[in-house]
Amino acid sequence: MQLGFFTMPIHPLDRDWRETLREDQEAFFLAEELGFAEAYVGEHITDQAENIPSCIVFLASIADRIKRMRLGTGTVNLPNSHPAHVASQVAMLDHLLDGRLNFGISPGGLLSDAEIFGNLDADRNAMFVEGINAVLDLWTKEPPYDLDGKYWKISTKRTLIPEIGQGIVSKPLQKPHPPVVVTAVAPFSKGVSAAAARGWDPISANFLMPKWVATHRDSYAEGCRQGGRAVDFSNWRVAKSIFVANDRNTARDYARGEGSPYVHYFRSLFTKLVRNGRSNLFKEDPDMKDSDLSLESVMDRLVIHGTPDEVADKLLAFREEVGPFGTLLYAGHDWRDAALGKQSMRLLAEKVLPKVNAGIGAAEVRGAA
Repeated sequence: MQLGFFTMPIHPLDRDWRETLREDQEAFFLAEELGFAEAYVGEHITDQAENIPSCIVFLASIADRIKRMRLGTGTVNLPNSHPAHVASQVAMLDHLLDGRLNFGISPGGLLSDAEIFGNLDADRNAMFVEGINAVLDLWTKEPPYDLDGKYWKISTKRTLIPEIGQGIVSKPLQKPHPPVVVTAVAPFSKGVSAAAARGWDPISANFLMPKWVATHRDSYAEGCRQGGRAVDFSNWRVAKSIFVANDRNTARDYARGEGSPYVHYFRSLFTKLVRNGRSNLFKEDPDMKDSDLSLESVMDRLVIHGTPDEVADKLLAFREEVGPFGTLLYAGHDWRDAALGKQSMRLLAEKVLPKVNAGIGAAEVRGAA
């Protein structure tokens, strides 16, 4: 198993935006230093806590400092942007990153974003499919374009001047395009199957109960079979909220105590998702009443914390519950204490991961015996 990083940071509203942006950049630099394989950043337009409005701009801002790690949009919310805008900006970013870009896409889950862009009552899944098809067409077809969709009509037939490059959308460095990944937040996700059938790979969200994360395994396998692909779970990424400290009390206080950035994060998500009708993500029993849900019980299942040995054991148990996956994406959280936030990432990479991989290897040997 390898490590990655995924952040849709939820910062306290009273923090200086310049400070949190620098902090978020620093987390990527640290992930690079520690040997993380890849790192993703989300975007939202209308959320003062999740305050990165453009994952493309953010990744471009760190492109020169990241020399090895692959970077990913996590995600571009396709209904909220014109496909030509997405295609051209992502192509440029792929060149800035020397072909180390993963193209993460989704319909977008923040309803206030949907409202401000005028698609709150639209079929955003249909917009998502039309949008990505248009982006891929712009990258693989020659101009003049003539894409006649329900939501976007895209053409340069009237203005094309090929000898000077006018009317032509630039193509990414990777051919035919950067690897496409999709975020999965629904139990038994049909989107995971549809994506896998098209050659794309999933990221299971860190705010989904392990019971439902486990359903993505079969969804992914089914999609691979539909698309004529080999089923390779090393391409499955699973995000998880984790905090590692040298002693148990520090870990408990930072992950669950008063002023905890993890509590702040999940309180915000819990409020949004329950109010927006997505409380099912937090339930292991679909018949459970919303009134019976509690933030404490949700965090008990969704946050792993402890010493390196404890976290390694908990991650092995989590992997046993959800099934084998290739990349563990460490979920980014606000650094209430920067020293502890950095130490957690370092301990995960240097102490926890070797123990986890040793445990996986031992289990595979026992299984083969």
